[in-house]
Amino acid sequence: VVRSYKLRGAYNKMSLLCPSDKQQGIVCASAGNHAQGVAYACKALQIHGKILMPVTTPRLKVNKVRKFGGEWVEVILVGDTFDDAYAESKRLAEETGAVFIHPFNDPEVIAGQGTVIKEIMDQSMEVPDVIVAPVGGGGLCSGISVYLDQFGEAAPQLFGVEPEGAPAMYTSIQEGRNVRLDTIEKFIDGAAVQQVGDLTFSICKDRLAEMLLVSEGKVCTAMLDLYHEEAIVTEPAGALSIAALDQLADKIKGKVVVCIISGGNNDISRTEEIRERSLLDQGLKHYFIVRFPQRAGALKEFVAEVLGPEDDIAFFEYVKRNNRESGPAVVGIEYATPSAHEELIQRMNSAGVDFQSLNGNPSLFQLLV
Repeated sequence: VVRSYKLRGAYNKMSLLCPSDKQQGIVCASAGNHAQGVAYACKALQIHGKILMPVTTPRLKVNKVRKFGGEWVEVILVGDTFDDAYAESKRLAEETGAVFIHPFNDPEVIAGQGTVIKEIMDQSMEVPDVIVAPVGGGGLCSGISVYLDQFGEAAPQLFGVEPEGAPAMYTSIQEGRNVRLDTIEKFIDGAAVQQVGDLTFSICKDRLAEMLLVSEGKVCTAMLDLYHEEAIVTEPAGALSIAALDQLADKIKGKVVVCIISGGNNDISRTEEIRERSLLDQGLKHYFIVRFPQRAGALKEFVAEVLGPEDDIAFFEYVKRNNRESGPAVVGIEYATPSAHEELIQRMNSAGVDFQSLNGNPSLFQLLV
């Protein structure tokens, strides 16, 4: 379990700056974790820094950056994504002459982040067979893979994991070039980048055993499992490696596996959304528009005769129309098992219920989740 690799990368880079560069100050861009590492290093090394993060950054991360950096850092929130903050931070660095501390595409940062695997292997009784690590910009996997070069053919296999909604490294390796994605899903903010670094891509493309993708909902399920079963609190990016394990089941059976869990900055206000995404991903929740006949007892009949004994109405919003035969209601049903969904569909069809599924309609569905 490693939560400090961003600190290691930032501190390694900043400790190597010459006195004049330290005096000039630094600028960085981050989705939150690199910012905390830079802030800590600023205070420890007494270097003034401007830290730019997206406006969408969870408040918990913003508060920690200010706490770690104190009077040595200025936090600037700009744009909706890391890439927006990155563009503004580069402009600010050029304008002021401050040194830009890249979150991943820098040799010293990569080397610092890679020290986590040295620590893990120094503390282990044996060399692991497999290492699974999250990928955002690629700095962590690059640092690990370079360190593993010394083991030659005996080196552990290294698997990288990205969210399905932001597959920058996966797409780049598939296409053989560093691809910039037009749009990304921002939920897993610690790994949501539109483009990985040229340096990290050049390192990872030939060294990773495989790049894996996991859905945002699967990550949420892994977060909840880690909390309930291991009392480990992670942010979404921190649970990527655990969420990918079932994809590797055949390859890791009987082997020594290290999963790097990085990032514990989970905002408690996101808990309900995390639970919702997990249920949806597991097929345990489904939303419908149901057009009920506008007569007394219609809803009661639906509950008594259509819903299964363990089906639970978790969401209900009804709009009555005085001059129409039926009125639409948005209904969210929570199931005990995934198979209950098809059983409910069959009962609704048999009962002649007028309904429309919303889970497969992104435009309508996003209004609810």
